[in-house]
Parts: sequence; structure tokens; C-alpha cells
Amino acid sequence: MFKRTITSIILILITIATIFLLPIWFFSMVASLFIAMGLYEFFKLDTKNEFPPSFVYLGIIAGIALPCITYFFRPTGGLWEALFFIIVLIALFLIQFTRKENQNAVVLIALSLFGIFYIGWFFTFLVKIRYLEDGHKLAAYLLLVTKAGDIGAYLVGSHFGKHALIPRISPKKSVEGAIGGFLFSIAFALIGKSFLPWMSFTDILISGILIGIFAQLGDLAESLVKRDYKVKDSGLFLPGLGGMLDVIDSVLFTAPIFYIYITILLNI
Repeated sequence: MFKRTITSIILILITIATIFLLPIWFFSMVASLFIAMGLYEFFKLDTKNEFPPSFVYLGIIAGIALPCITYFFRPTGGLWEALFFIIVLIALFLIQFTRKENQNAVVLIALSLFGIFYIGWFFTFLVKIRYLEDGHKLAAYLLLVTKAGDIGAYLVGSHFGKHALIPRISPKKSVEGAIGGFLFSIAFALIGKSFLPWMSFTDILISGILIGIFAQLGDLAESLVKRDYKVKDSGLFLPGLGGMLDVIDSVLFTAPIFYIYITILLNI
């Protein structure tokens, strides 16, 4: 618990400084760093070392590049991202063509692209949010509500959890913890309204519900990936917390959903 607390405080301070005190381009750099760490952990989940080093290098470089695309091509970022993924897929095939064996070729290409998409592209939506009007407040609100759900699930689950949620995926997650995390997200969404006075009570409530639901799904999704690879933590980068993926797993789902909600449904 001591390591968890210290690491959490350091991450919170870094996040606050990055969002509110440092230039917006620095936020993109930090996002690229988090993506690189997450992708490194993803590729290392394969304890059999089936990923060729060239696939790992390309995957990490591709993940780092995604926030840069958002930074340089914000008005037409979607088109450039589509082109980017086409190029990455072709590059993966070209790398495979140079290998001496074809065993698991399709699986390795698909998993590499999945990692870039799941970690790199999903997390880049946090960068997209930061570039919106009032983006620093929107990004802070998203992280506040998302991580409040994580903390609520942990606190309620560890003290009152009796009924397993999906034991085949995550034996320690409970129905009580999921409900607690969901309620914490909604509560902190309402508290966070002070950040965003231009959003109505209804908009805040809906966003809190969406973030509360998808934060839980994001956590379960990463647990499913780890369960498939038979590992407990994604890495050891963060003492007491595990790896970077263990920290950003819920954000990977909430960032795209929140971005879609505020840009399409709220037309920001």
C-alpha cells in the first residue's frame, strides 16, 4: 500500500503539471511515452517471445507517432490516421516477407496491429480531448472521473466484495466493487462540474454514467488480455501499481467514448 500510495501521488503530480502547467506539445510527448511503455508491456506479455524484434520496434514507433499525427494534423487527423494504419499494416506484411519462416504470420501481424490500435490509438483520444476548447479541463475531468471509478472499485471491492463479477477473467473483481466504482464515477462527475460550468447537469450526469461503465469495461478488457497470457501484472514499471497498462487500462476505453460524446453528441 505504501508503494501504491507513493507511485500514485507521483503520477498525479506529473499529470497535473502536464495538463495545466506545461505546453500542449509536452502533453503529446508524455502521451507518446505512456503509449510506448504500454506497447512495450503488451509485446512482453508474450513470454514465449514469439514477436520478432522488428514487429516490436515497429509497434512501439507506430504508437509513439499517433499523438504526433494529432498534434500536426488536428483539422484532418482522421484521414491521416487512416493512411497511417494502412502504411503500418503494409509495413508489417513487408517485415513478414523478409522473415525465414511463416509460422503464426497472420496471428503476429493481427496482434501487432491490435496492440497499436488498442493502446496507441485509443490513448491518443486523450490527446485529441486536450486540443479541444477548454481541453485542459476536459482532460482533467475525464481522468478524475475515470480514476475515481478505479479507486471506488478497489475500495468497495476490497472491503465489501463477496460476489465475483467474472471470475474466469479476474477472480478478485466483485459485483460490489463494480457498483462502487460506477457510483464513484458518477459522484466525481457531479463534483467535477465545477471544472465545466458550461455543461448542463444532464450532460454531466450522462458523461459520468458513460465513463463509469466504460472504465469498468476497460479494466476488464485488460484483465482478459493478461488472463490470456497468464500474467498477473502487465509490467513492473510502477511500484505498487504494476505496469503502465495496469494504470491506463480504463482510460483506453473512456477517452474515445468521452471524445465522441462531447464532439458529436454535444457538438463541441
